[in-house]
Amino acid sequence: MTTRGVLYVHSAPRALCPHVEWAVAGVLGTRVSLDWIRQPAAPGTWRSEFSWQGQAGTASKLASALRGWQMLRFEVTSEPCAGAEGERYSCTPDLGIFHAVTGIHGDILIPEDRLRAALVRSRAEETDLESEIARLLGKPWDDELEPFRYAGEGAPVRWLHQVV
Repeated sequence: MTTRGVLYVHSAPRALCPHVEWAVAGVLGTRVSLDWIRQPAAPGTWRSEFSWQGQAGTASKLASALRGWQMLRFEVTSEPCAGAEGERYSCTPDLGIFHAVTGIHGDILIPEDRLRAALVRSRAEETDLESEIARLLGKPWDDELEPFRYAGEGAPVRWLHQVV
């Protein structure tokens, strides 16, 4: 089962850029050299993006390889394929990592147990239902990453293929 996706590195300190490339190369099994451009939303940081193709589960491996660096903002997406739903990972220094399963139209699919838990928390007045649903949909991550997404419009995208 192969799928494809996109890695968006929204902001990384310059010294971290080669480490990001090495981590991505380790997952994809091929040499990676990303095109880095300045990130105007966070002066002193750099951004890059590229499209990849690989086995289902590659998005998870990429997110895991990158999640340990506190100064990194990134997103990884993968398209659904035969036998696997799509995925979206978002990561920010303040919020950590967010994971969602996505359907064929890009909608986030929320499992029943997570919806039930949100209802329980809202009924216990730990939080309100609207905030719980917003968190399940990744809204806090979207809010934090949105300025970085717009700052990257027009950036080059390159296809990388995983060696199988």
